[in-house]
Amino acid sequence: MRDLVEGFLDHLRLERGRSEHTLKTYALALYRFVDWAAAASVGVVRVQAVTPDHLLRFLEFERARPLSEKARGQRLSSASLYLQVAALRAFFKFAEDEGALKSNPAENLSLPRRDRTLPKSLTPAEIEKVLQPPPVVTPESLATHAILELAYASGLRLAELRGLRLEQLNLEAGFLTVLGKGNKERLVPVGRRAVTALQQYLSSGRPELVTARSPSQVFLTRRGTSFAHVTMWLRLKQWFVRLGLNRNITPHMLRHSFATHLMEHGADLRSIQELLGHVSLATTEKYTHVAGQRLREVHDRFHPRA
Repeated sequence: MRDLVEGFLDHLRLERGRSEHTLKTYALALYRFVDWAAAASVGVVRVQAVTPDHLLRFLEFERARPLSEKARGQRLSSASLYLQVAALRAFFKFAEDEGALKSNPAENLSLPRRDRTLPKSLTPAEIEKVLQPPPVVTPESLATHAILELAYASGLRLAELRGLRLEQLNLEAGFLTVLGKGNKERLVPVGRRAVTALQQYLSSGRPELVTARSPSQVFLTRRGTSFAHVTMWLRLKQWFVRLGLNRNITPHMLRHSFATHLMEHGADLRSIQELLGHVSLATTEKYTHVAGQRLREVHDRFHPRA
């Protein structure tokens, strides 16, 4: 079964063009199932021996599993279980399509309901504070400032910011070509302030970071290498901490702020979907709830009969 999981992950990577984040999520879920099934209490090592009952028992095991030794009272969220079920369904469908199975044991496995959490965004005052020019100009600070300006101006994911290459920039026209999830390309406009920050970084910051082995990624670390996911995430988090912001701000909140502020200022849902690179409009619809909540607050505060 482990060999078949590896073939499935190769299929996702090479034929379906899935992101590295998706691959890691699916790999973690599927290898957990393989290890659980191979344990002495279950004793299943061949995919043909897996039954619907095995899958249900595994999910019950996962639901009861504590997150860590330090968090004994905390259990997996419904979102994590949803991803595990999605991984199992996709894997066994692949096994069936490849002829490894005559019947699919995960065919009737239902996806659990996910908690509908509204995205958290920054206030306009917080945005102004986050995007203020660096007090000390260094190649690293110019890079960080350009990343933040671009994240808010264009709503790019962290992975898209990390992977952005020089040939994808068309700053004179004010556009980027972004390679998003599933290797889907989209054109994204860039505002004037983000263009200015990028041009300053490209002329005064990036040349100081480039080495003979530097890749063509736009944003480079102080060693002249491309950013890893954690490295860029920590760089931005440290920036927020230095600013003394009172609440926990994550880099992804800039993408949420981009979409929320567009919605609040009258942008239509389809346009926001295209800009964010969402495959389904249902994914974008969560921002209507955020905008509606904001309108309710304004109404309650200013209407004489609210």
